Amino acid sequence: MSEEKTRYESGRRISIISLISNSLLALLKILIGFFASSTALIADGFHSVSDMASTIIVMISIKFSETPADKNHPYGHEKAEALGTNILAVILILTAVFLGRDAFLTILSGNIAEPGSWALVAAFISIVVKEILYRYTIKIGREIKSKGLIADAHHHRSDAFSSIAALIGIGGAKLGFRFLDPLAGLVVAFLILKVGYEIMRDTSYELMDGRPAREKIEEIRELADSIEGVMGIYDIKLRSYGPSYIVDLKIVVKDQLSVVEGHNIACQVENEIIDNSDNIKDVMVHVDPASIH
Repeated sequence: MSEEKTRYESGRRISIISLISNSLLALLKILIGFFASSTALIADGFHSVSDMASTIIVMISIKFSETPADKNHPYGHEKAEALGTNILAVILILTAVFLGRDAFLTILSGNIAEPGSWALVAAFISIVVKEILYRYTIKIGREIKSKGLIADAHHHRSDAFSSIAALIGIGGAKLGFRFLDPLAGLVVAFLILKVGYEIMRDTSYELMDGRPAREKIEEIRELADSIEGVMGIYDIKLRSYGPSYIVDLKIVVKDQLSVVEGHNIACQVENEIIDNSDNIKDVMVHVDPASIH
């Protein structure tokens, strides 16, 4: 099985597990939240609904990102994953806004019922399940270098935190501080908003071809400089493309070299970088004579 196929199958497997788990959790929390009169648990339930949507988006974007390059997309379709993850961020932000509004209006109304005991049980179950999903998803996401899965894992972790907030709010409300239940719903909305913002910030940076870590650039520089005939390296440009990088750089060689000799040095630089640096998709080497520097 090819590396791309293995990557897709691994992502698909964890996504299906997440989808089933989130569907059951969402149904459990929304129904119990409704019958137990818990604003916090209902908000947490809709957080799980947004988890379902995010998992579906991640599945689709990972599948589409595996589509081979074509004449209209010569570099391939790997950025589909970042685009899908950005859509996930929008869903999270919108979910947070609507849940926060409802919780705030409930607090203002003062008409707050004491939540039932089953709301506590549902919140505790959610904490355990979402933490397990986080650990499994982040492990697979890092193994296959999937930004979408890693974002989905952090979404699971934020859901675990929101369930903790719901548990505290419900518990406080049952002790007589009823305002704590809708207040916990407001906290849940804030947590969702925070995660949505952070995901959008990171994926937008990639979509705008933001520069990756400086350490990666220095690694590329050292590899290129190790090739005999290279007198200098400058203007290294590195951009993320899904799980991989595309490299552009310029090298300086002696003036008297023939075109063929300069080309051979450039090929050696390209092969050295691809063979010895992780996740390099393509390298473009521009050759300049020493006299112009």
